[in-house]
Amino acid sequence: MKMTVSSLSAAALLVGASVFAVSAQAQQAFGYPEGYVAGDAMFWSLDPDRGSSRDDVGLRLRGGAQFNDYFALEGHLGTGGSDGGAELDYLIGAYAKGIAPITPTARVYGLVGMTEVDFDLDRESGFSYGAGGEVDVANNLSISADYMRYLDKSAYDFDAASVGLRYRF
Repeated sequence: MKMTVSSLSAAALLVGASVFAVSAQAQQAFGYPEGYVAGDAMFWSLDPDRGSSRDDVGLRLRGGAQFNDYFALEGHLGTGGSDGGAELDYLIGAYAKGIAPITPTARVYGLVGMTEVDFDLDRESGFSYGAGGEVDVANNLSISADYMRYLDKSAYDFDAASVGLRYRF
């Protein structure tokens, strides 16, 4: 089933608004859910089954709510980069995030969800997954890195490795 940008965007905005409203109210009493935003450099690669790979660097914004030490919901919005053969207009997605604390200041995580990706050549949506880690460098600030398989289609794969900063509030 193909999702349109407007339906996926509307769903992501509705979930995000609800999560942040609940987060702000509940955080005062319980500490969770904990909202966060992040900005990343996204090193993406479009790898067709036939022909040469296309890759470049774009930007990705992330936001979400962590409900406890082990689970969060997260959204991604990315754009940018063109290698002359393909230009990433946008990617938008929503994911469940499983978290495994390693130490009080370091965590690894896995992501699963849905993504829509629009290149100047094509627009597709599908199942996505990835893994990453983060380390706290201050009370509310973390350095994070992850690798995502945003699309795994019969004609191509679209992957991205990202590095950035996450701010918790």
